[in-house]
Amino acid sequence: MTSSTAAGPLSKGRLTPGAETGAAPVLIERRTPGTAGEPFVRHYWLPRWSIPGGGSVREAVLEYPAANVVIEAGSARLHRASRGLSGRTLTGIGWAFGALLLPGTARGWVGGSLRGAPASIPLDALLVPLAAVADAIRDRLAAGDSEGAVADFEAVLQELPAPDADAQLVDAIVAAVESDRDLRRVQQLADRFGIGVRRLQRLVAGHIGFGPKWLIQRYRLQEAAAALRDPQPPALARLAADLGYTDQAHFGREFKAVVGLTPGAYATASAPSRRDEG
Repeated sequence: MTSSTAAGPLSKGRLTPGAETGAAPVLIERRTPGTAGEPFVRHYWLPRWSIPGGGSVREAVLEYPAANVVIEAGSARLHRASRGLSGRTLTGIGWAFGALLLPGTARGWVGGSLRGAPASIPLDALLVPLAAVADAIRDRLAAGDSEGAVADFEAVLQELPAPDADAQLVDAIVAAVESDRDLRRVQQLADRFGIGVRRLQRLVAGHIGFGPKWLIQRYRLQEAAAALRDPQPPALARLAADLGYTDQAHFGREFKAVVGLTPGAYATASAPSRRDEG
């Protein structure tokens, strides 16, 4: 079974103004995984860009707490989640194939804890079958065949062993943090799943590379950035309270430390994309 175009909510990881509306210069097609991909992949993302006149575009991303497989013209690699903001400057005409893995997937592929693992690992050092299909995926994308590229990737996934029980538990933990804003402390999260804090820390750090405190912060900041890009962004004090911060100043410091701008400055930078929607 091949994937279909994703119908769920748009990604909150892209910080580029206009990303939600298609006004950004880099267009990303998202596809849901098929039957073979469901145990491993959250969604596929297939960017295409055409930057005229020798210009460039900086894509800023506050990544989801999971690894990505990225296949491009000259490389095929697994990238684990970044602690802070990540990004890339794009020029000319190009494309890529990305698979955002479920949080529990990468540890089994890497063969050990992601805490302290390299930020980027060649696929042929991890999973030779996936590396071997990279050229076929490149040919598909060069021909504009996104569905075929996903089908080629999933044909390999269906031959791989399913993630183990710990990986599935990590997937459930991460999903709970994403969906429940009331989960604001590590102890709450441990209690929700009936495990000790130390086991929770080992599980999350081993599968993602960073601990549960970072995980909770990551989703709060994604929510904050998405709200600040809204055509009618909320008042900062209200947004801070909604996200569980003790005060607006704490929220502002944490946001700036990761995103590089204060919440107010980020909202102002996003204003041109809001005007374009009107």
